[in-house]
Amino acid sequence: MRSVDEQLQRVLAAAVRPAPVRVAIADAHGLRSAESVSASRPLPGFDQAAIDGYAVRSIDVVGASEAAPVSLPVVGEIPAGSRQPLRLQPGQAVRVVAGAPLPTLADAVLPSDHTDSGSARIAVHRAVPSAVFVRRIGEDVQPGDVAVNRDEIIGTAQVAMLAAAGRGQVLVHPKPRVSVLAVGDELVDVSRGAGAGQVPDVCTHAIAAAAREAGAAVSRLRLVRADVREVRSALEDMLPFSEILVVCGAVAGRPGAELRSAFDGIGEIDDTRVAMHPGSSQGFGVVGRDAVPTFLFPSHPATALLLFEVLTRPLVRLGLGLADPHRRVLQARLTSPVVSRKGRRGYVRGRLLREQGSGDYLLQPLGTAGTHLLTSLAEANGLLIVPDDVEDLTVDEQVSVAFLSNRR
Repeated sequence: MRSVDEQLQRVLAAAVRPAPVRVAIADAHGLRSAESVSASRPLPGFDQAAIDGYAVRSIDVVGASEAAPVSLPVVGEIPAGSRQPLRLQPGQAVRVVAGAPLPTLADAVLPSDHTDSGSARIAVHRAVPSAVFVRRIGEDVQPGDVAVNRDEIIGTAQVAMLAAAGRGQVLVHPKPRVSVLAVGDELVDVSRGAGAGQVPDVCTHAIAAAAREAGAAVSRLRLVRADVREVRSALEDMLPFSEILVVCGAVAGRPGAELRSAFDGIGEIDDTRVAMHPGSSQGFGVVGRDAVPTFLFPSHPATALLLFEVLTRPLVRLGLGLADPHRRVLQARLTSPVVSRKGRRGYVRGRLLREQGSGDYLLQPLGTAGTHLLTSLAEANGLLIVPDDVEDLTVDEQVSVAFLSNRR
């Protein structure tokens, strides 16, 4: 059998990275930037009022108090968006709203509650120092400031910075396209009731969700009968629109051989067993003119999801432009013993907890009675990785756990 590390090396070596594309910043959220972007203009682009009130020269209200108010004539009003220049003369005030450009010579804004809120003339009861309630030109962003760095994930703040920098579009690494197909005469869509001998198609729904969660753009195709010509037709339809292809169906024995024969002439699926448990029976190869990495997984959804997590998810993350496509691995103490198969790397679902007091991570194994059970998978937020040469893990033993951060 091939080791997990060798299989993963083969998978990652086949990565197809989509060429960067330029998209509107509204569509860039969550993607990785393929360029560095610097601001070409200041933000704010002009001195502006930070609040509603009165623009004044701070020197004209020095000493103002309830006992000795300063009286100023109100010589105009400036709304937000005004393009009409206005020059403030000494001893005057201008009514402004938040976001309005300040008149020339004004260096502060009086809040209305510092005055009697007059319209033609105001009585100022409290003084303000220079620059109070004023947003100065370039205070937030200066020309040349970096809005987003190359290889940075574009989040909410980065979208705001790009907009502030005057960029309506940005070059990004697009989401790799993952196509998911289920093959089997026994399969029926989940919207239909499964009759005798029929099985609802859980696998493609699960894999499609996992691929989206990993950051891929996903196409889930129709169910296909276990007929070589139908499978071949479905593959030829999908390949031009895929960077990754996942086929769920028979992987071993005669049914597996028949399914793999559908790839004849367009690619080859290597079915060498992998030293892991569960999921040792699987297939992988590159298919089609564009050498699309293609996985053949069993139709058991829990096993297929594990194989996706270990092998396919890193490929998706690599396609997104990530330098390290792997999950974060934590050290935790076991709360109950685990038995694994020697000679195979074991993967056991578990619930990560924090110990009160010490703050150490604990791992509560789940689903050890059956690797096919979905219920324990739904409860898991960690994946225990048991080394190939280990059969038994004991309570309180330190173990490595992949943190499934997007699980509850």
